[in-house]
Amino acid sequence: MLKKRPIIIDTDPGIDDALAIAIALFSGELDVRLITTVAGNVSIEKVTRNALRLLSFFGKEVPVAMGARKPLIGPLVDASDIHGASGMEGFDFPEPREDLLLQENAVNAMRRVIMASEEPITLVPIGPLTNIALLLSMYPEVSEHIREIVMMGGSVTRGNKGVMSEFNIATDPEAAKIVFDSGIPIVVATLDVGLKALVMPEDTQKLPDLGQVGQMAHCLFRKYRGGSFNTGLKMYDSCAIAYLLAPTLFETVDTFVDVELAGSLTKGCTVVDLKNYMKQPANAKVCVDIDGEAFRRWFLESVGKCI
Repeated sequence: MLKKRPIIIDTDPGIDDALAIAIALFSGELDVRLITTVAGNVSIEKVTRNALRLLSFFGKEVPVAMGARKPLIGPLVDASDIHGASGMEGFDFPEPREDLLLQENAVNAMRRVIMASEEPITLVPIGPLTNIALLLSMYPEVSEHIREIVMMGGSVTRGNKGVMSEFNIATDPEAAKIVFDSGIPIVVATLDVGLKALVMPEDTQKLPDLGQVGQMAHCLFRKYRGGSFNTGLKMYDSCAIAYLLAPTLFETVDTFVDVELAGSLTKGCTVVDLKNYMKQPANAKVCVDIDGEAFRRWFLESVGKCI
């Protein structure tokens, strides 16, 4: 029998988060031990409610812990313009599973789950990195028990929140800096691959025939403004799950990544040193390309398994 890989998903659902979470929860290869929430796409109260609504809809019992309500420094600037006021508009979800919400905060819950695990845990942050930075700063002993961090965030080229900054990193660049400096193995599913991880119109038309999760996706996608319903929707967060389940979809480079904190025009930019100008040892495996056609097939197959 296949031994499942234990993971913690740190998330800010979010329409594309919802599909990433679904694929992970229904995978036969991943054991989702905990879901933690972080303010990002919308407020911490809304993303936490969304996580609980998703679990109720999926019929899954995974504990949820509420995390940071704002970045380490500065106010939250959310992405409700992309995901709608609630973060997951367009589908009539059942009432949230409030009984799954832990009383302890996300950082303490992550520490407890990590330290109690018999094997190292993989952290899968698909939102801003505030909770992960707080965990590593408050409880440095967990580092030895983390297998790796597989994250969605950053960019090799341009940005989608600022000229050079990707949303998850730009929302809390100070937290991202802490994570990249941690020494823990990191895999970065970048904005660049997310832009090529498209669900095309012909794919969207197939979703209602793929069960309840496919029907949910079809409804949510009609409200999602991460791309166009007619020209292709970008599945950024599913790229992190795809790396765990189908790493051969990606072209990766081991390199040094830093985060710009001081630039007045470039704060939140991930500086990916592909040509080793800074003469620093690699601290991340960066996904620089993806087989878009193969991703589309993988995505539809994965949604079809969410039963």
